[in-house]
Amino acid sequence: MSNPDHRSRDQQLVKAWDQFCDQLKAAGRIPFRDGVPAGDLSRSAGFRCLAQNIGLGMQFFLENDDPLHPELLHYFDPIRKQGGDNPDAVYVGAPINGTDTYRIHGNRGSARYFAVTAVETGNTPWGGGVAHALFGQDLQVEPDGRFELICSPDPHPGNWLQTSPDTFRITFRQFFADWENERPMHASIDRISGAPAPKPVMDQERLARGLDAVSRWVGDSLTYWADMIERWKVRPNTFLSYRQLDDNAIDATPGGEPLIAYWQLPADEAIIVRVTPPQAHYWAVEFGNYWWCSMDYRSILSNTNCHYARIEDDGELILVIAHVDTGHANWLDPAGFHEGYVTVRWMQADHYPLPQATQVKLAELDRHLPANAKKVTPAERCEQIAARRRGVIQRFGV
Repeated sequence: MSNPDHRSRDQQLVKAWDQFCDQLKAAGRIPFRDGVPAGDLSRSAGFRCLAQNIGLGMQFFLENDDPLHPELLHYFDPIRKQGGDNPDAVYVGAPINGTDTYRIHGNRGSARYFAVTAVETGNTPWGGGVAHALFGQDLQVEPDGRFELICSPDPHPGNWLQTSPDTFRITFRQFFADWENERPMHASIDRISGAPAPKPVMDQERLARGLDAVSRWVGDSLTYWADMIERWKVRPNTFLSYRQLDDNAIDATPGGEPLIAYWQLPADEAIIVRVTPPQAHYWAVEFGNYWWCSMDYRSILSNTNCHYARIEDDGELILVIAHVDTGHANWLDPAGFHEGYVTVRWMQADHYPLPQATQVKLAELDRHLPANAKKVTPAERCEQIAARRRGVIQRFGV
């Protein structure tokens, strides 16, 4: 005869799985909500984002959710995206708590921009505000790249990231200017305070809680970012920061708040973005769709930065957004989308200039640009795209 306890556990597992599937099925209505662009790839992209974020949710709420047994793992990559992910970036993080002490050690790598934040709980898909942040230049690093960082509520000599009672995660941001030659961090994390933690067990209670959290988070996060993009959508081609439109505490990149503009682009038009970049530790231009997911940056010219951008002789940056390659050096490819966002980041800059966007008919594009605006040859364009794949492999490959 079967054991009644076994039957009860089996029923709990079946119920948890059915609820997981039902909540994911319900989330499948979000890509058809009012405001989602129709007629391009936006609705397909909504389902793609839902599917990609199942993997993120599994990492956050089931497979790497224990602050007693944390691991440093990638968040976003070319196949898992959300929240305006930077195509230049590697995001790495681990679950921690605000009472224990953690040691992180390894090789810092050589990403142009490097920052680490202690993140608190909150009302966004990424938690809330930042308890403390350190930049790469704040860290003591050995000549060979080795470093050690202590995360704890109490002061510690050397590299120390202060945590708060509400801290639940540590996040590293590495932004790569030169994709092919800058190296990512390699590091590990250990909890070094308190009694040894019991061996983690994935029993039916933990699995049920995790599956429920994952399936709710997948739908809630897609809705959150769609609600956010609608705030920019009413003012197209106007660069605004998060803080101008929302005061929710969020783990935003420290050192310079992104400036974001929503765009809507018919096939016969182009958008010109012009600005003179400041002196900055790092700056970048990013491009994405309605769901705050970057384009497929492995093979599409969807961003540029302080290393790759071609600057005009007078110091100005000119970007051209168009559905066809106009030959301009800093052309951005909408990748089949008719609407989306463009973001400019000035990180640790001497000032924060506001880009200006102008929408024109594609046939009249040259009339609105300097006669000597930087251009590239077809061969140079092919090399730009080939370099992207090599750079992605450098960051994420084996």
